[in-house]
Amino acid sequence: MATEEAHTTDGNEAAREGEGETDGSAGGADVSDPTLAHARELPPAFEPYAEESLPQVGVGSPGKVGELEATFAAGADGTTDLVADYARVPYHLSGTLGHDVDRPEFASAYVQSPTGGVAQGDRNRMVVTAEADARAHVSTGSATKVLSMDANYGRVDATFVVGDGAHLEYVPEQTILHPDARYCGETAVTLGRDASIVLADVVVPGRLARGEAFDFERYYARTTVDGPEGRILADTTHLAPGDETEDPRRAGVLGDYAVLGTCYVATTRDVDSGALSDRLAERVADGPARASASALPRDGGAFVRALGDRADDVREALAATWDEASRVLLDAPAPDPRKY
Repeated sequence: MATEEAHTTDGNEAAREGEGETDGSAGGADVSDPTLAHARELPPAFEPYAEESLPQVGVGSPGKVGELEATFAAGADGTTDLVADYARVPYHLSGTLGHDVDRPEFASAYVQSPTGGVAQGDRNRMVVTAEADARAHVSTGSATKVLSMDANYGRVDATFVVGDGAHLEYVPEQTILHPDARYCGETAVTLGRDASIVLADVVVPGRLARGEAFDFERYYARTTVDGPEGRILADTTHLAPGDETEDPRRAGVLGDYAVLGTCYVATTRDVDSGALSDRLAERVADGPARASASALPRDGGAFVRALGDRADDVREALAATWDEASRVLLDAPAPDPRKY
């Protein structure tokens, strides 16, 4: 695994800082604001899609712009509460759960969706803030389905702001790419001092049991993590089965595997990133997925990349990564990720 500050998973450099026009949903917003990941540059490969009109309701219409804002804060007794939230379809938040037995100070929230998935023309964003010393775990109630498309594209952006001394986890269910899906997403993290975050992502290239593997058109996801001393991570995954330069089935990308998973453990705490990487690598070495770990720059943590034939195998590797990270950073195991 590469340990450069900017790491890219594709056949060419898909993350071009400062190139391309902004997405129409950006509105010329101030991109220095850490809560505006959705206002950043549109990848050049998606610019032709953005010009395509939709036969149904257009981009920006009611029901096509989802928003979720959630703020967690630590109380005087050290436990964390969800102190503010706002949701607009397709997001729904029912409140917090108290099932984290080994970490009772945590607030856990599951983001739900009443819709079938991400459709063409959707522009969704979430902003999750963990204020100073807060402890929060956010997940989704089910897999995110990126539906088939014949015009435009779907975009889902997420921003996480982690205050001084806080710890935030975002461990959603997998993303499933239906035939002809076009997905663009950006995740931006801002860490305070002595802060940490665990981010997990599993990408399934189709409904595998139906023989739809790699029938999607394009998948682009970019993750950045910034701390007080500068950028810790910039990682881009750009997959396009119809383009030989970005075909995920090439050697060095997915090869003969179908499912891709990544878990980032980024921190500004006083942690030996090399030792953390070794612990994560040892934890996932004997699992059903093929996985390994690398340390992040600026002694900013580590990440695990996993490949597998089944989503469950990759999810198992990332769950083990999450658990080991929790033990290192918080001296407590992660909760059982099962939701049924």
